[in-house]
Amino acid sequence: MTAAALERLRDRAFRRLPSRRVRSERAALGFVEEVGFCSTFYRFPDGVACLWEAVVGGANPRWPRRSHHDAGIGLTWELKDTLPSKKRVYYGKLLKGRPLLVALELFPAFYGLIRGRQRARDYREEYAAGRMSHTARRLMDALVREHPQYTRGLRANTFMLEPSKTREFERAMAELQQGLWVVKTEERYEPTFSYRWDLVEAWLPGAVAEGRRLSRERALERLIERYTRGAIFSNERVLARLFGLRAEEVTRVVGRLVTTGALRADCIVDGWPGRWLVHA
Repeated sequence: MTAAALERLRDRAFRRLPSRRVRSERAALGFVEEVGFCSTFYRFPDGVACLWEAVVGGANPRWPRRSHHDAGIGLTWELKDTLPSKKRVYYGKLLKGRPLLVALELFPAFYGLIRGRQRARDYREEYAAGRMSHTARRLMDALVREHPQYTRGLRANTFMLEPSKTREFERAMAELQQGLWVVKTEERYEPTFSYRWDLVEAWLPGAVAEGRRLSRERALERLIERYTRGAIFSNERVLARLFGLRAEEVTRVVGRLVTTGALRADCIVDGWPGRWLVHA
C-alpha cells in the first residue's frame, strides 16, 4: 500500500478529478451523500471533502481575482444555497466553526454526538450551567417564541439592530449553530439580502428524534465510519482533532469498527510515517 495509491483513491472519492467534477444540483447531492459531509469552500487540513474542489475537479484551487465572474465559485455558491433551502442537506457550522453540508441520513449522528438527548427547550439548562452565552440565550428565547425568523426581525426582537451589535450577534449565532440549536434555512436576496433562521428541532424533527435515540458511542461509530468511507484513510490523531474527541474515545470506536470489518488498522503506508486506518 503506497501513499500515492491512497491519495489517488481519495482524489476520486472527493471528485478532485476533471472527469468526476460536480456539474449540477443532482450531482452535488450525490457527492454529499457519498462522502457524508463536506465543506463548502474551506479546505480542512484533516482530509475533509470540499464542494468547491469537487466543482472545479481538482485539489487546492486558487481563489480567482475576479471571483464574481468565476464559474466554479458561482456554481459552488449556488449549490450551497440551493441544497439546504430545498431541505436536501443540512448546512451549518459543525466542525471547527466552519460551514458543512451534511447528508440528511448522517445528521442524526452529529446530533447524537453534540446534543445527545436534549431538545430545544433544554437551552435554559445549558445557560444555567454556564455552557451558553447570555446573547445566545436571548436569541433562543426569541426563536422559541417565534420561528422561523429572518435576520433583521431576529435582531430587532432581541434589540440588536445597531451596527455595533453585529459582531456580538454573529458570534452568538455561530455558537448556536455549532451547538445544533439553530439552523440557517434560506439565504434571501430580494428585496434585501437576509438569512432565515429556525430551530433545528423544528426544521428536521425526524432526524432530531433519531439523533436523540442514539448513544454517544453509536453516534461516534456512524460518524467515523462514514468519514473514513469517504476519506479512504485517516489515523486516530486526525479523528480526535477533527471531531474534538478524547483519544480514548477514538480508540474504543476504532476498535469496534475494526472488529466489524469496517476499518483496517495498523496499516503501513510506503512513504508515510506511523500506522494508518484504511476503510475496508
